[in-house]
Amino acid sequence: MPRVAFFLLCLALPLLGACDTDDKKLPVIQTEIPFQKDGTLTFLRPDGTPLATIDLEIAEGDSAQVRGLMQRRSLPPAGGMIFPYDEAAPRSFWMRNTPLPLDIIFVGADSTVVNIARRTRPFSEDMISSDGPAQFVVEVRAGFADRHGLSDSTRIRWQRLP
Repeated sequence: MPRVAFFLLCLALPLLGACDTDDKKLPVIQTEIPFQKDGTLTFLRPDGTPLATIDLEIAEGDSAQVRGLMQRRSLPPAGGMIFPYDEAAPRSFWMRNTPLPLDIIFVGADSTVVNIARRTRPFSEDMISSDGPAQFVVEVRAGFADRHGLSDSTRIRWQRLP
């Protein structure tokens, strides 16, 4: 019996050596997409007084606009993403592959809010549409619009970082 145990141990040792768990040899996989501050955006009352200012990531180009905040697990409390378009048109978004609940703010060519989709449902494939032509769409953390009193009379002013 001891010879059988020794034989089995000799067979098992090379296999155990193959189970090297040295993390230095494993590829690094980035699991979080970092927020990139490209500018700032201020939400304004109709009389021009500020309601809130956020740091802004700008989604430019087809690829960035399709991706948006998909697969993002975090967004700064005073952060958001703007989707600028060349012209105002009806816009539709969805929450596919988006784990964060968001407020989606549709903004017309005159920088006035067209409508706000509040507290959208993560991972939903339901279409979320503007109530009219929108030239800009702003995404912020869910609840932001309510906390700061945003409405369809709110205007935006945004700028890129130099």
